Amino acid sequence: MITRTLGTGPAATTVSALGLGGMPLSRPGRDGALPDPDRAVATIHAALDQGVTLVDTADCYGPDDHPRDGGLGHNEEIVARALRGRGEEVLVATKGGIRRDGADWPIDGRPAWIREAVRGSLRRLGVDSIGLYQHHRPDPQVPYAETMGAFRELYEAGLVQRVGISNASSAQIAEAHGILGDALVSVQNQLSPAFRHGLPELELCGRLGLAFLPWSPLGGMSAAAGLGEEHRAFEEVAAERGVSPQRVCLAWLLALGPHVVPIPGASRPESITDSLGAVDLVLTAAELARLDG
Repeated sequence: MITRTLGTGPAATTVSALGLGGMPLSRPGRDGALPDPDRAVATIHAALDQGVTLVDTADCYGPDDHPRDGGLGHNEEIVARALRGRGEEVLVATKGGIRRDGADWPIDGRPAWIREAVRGSLRRLGVDSIGLYQHHRPDPQVPYAETMGAFRELYEAGLVQRVGISNASSAQIAEAHGILGDALVSVQNQLSPAFRHGLPELELCGRLGLAFLPWSPLGGMSAAAGLGEEHRAFEEVAAERGVSPQRVCLAWLLALGPHVVPIPGASRPESITDSLGAVDLVLTAAELARLDG
């Protein structure tokens, strides 16, 4: 497994070039059923066994009827169970700033809620300090500087070791960087072959020394349904290389910059095993030109 660096300065750390996105482990599949808990743990273990050292979760990831903590914490509980005895080798990245109300996911960026949310995540993960605590989504009802100020307080208090932000615009990234300084190490925004609107933020992160963590890096692509005619080149390159289109997608993202750390989701060991093969797939300049077209 190759590695990449999150951030600069004292909060910087090195992680695997591909992480594991935990959300699919807590959401119903096409059959309406949650992944089996033992299979969920096996999926995380399969990632760890192949060198993954970054696991991404969030307090709000879970089924609509999760009975505890106001509907929060299902995914964090799965991650905590899987990491018992192995937690020291892994950077757990969780998020706060969204509540759960059944099927609703209301945004809440108030400092009071952020402080309450981090306490819940600390308890569920069974740690005294969170390795990477990320603001999940800007709250249009709360000044961004107020929310970032709360994250800085958590960092200074030692409750979080480093800070990330998610779903942030270029202006918000710059504002957060000005408030948090070196405590800010990463930005997690959507980016995939089918959703390229995040490229300006990716470039800004490179200039600021921040890691860029693409969420939904496969764009919802499944083994049965490709990217469509607009992105047929990914399937063509995959066929020529004898690998899955998903693996080509991740290799393309890795080639966008040394600060890019995709976090593909998975609900089966076989899925994450295939995705992790992307670190060994070096695309040629001609292939990248086809995929960028």
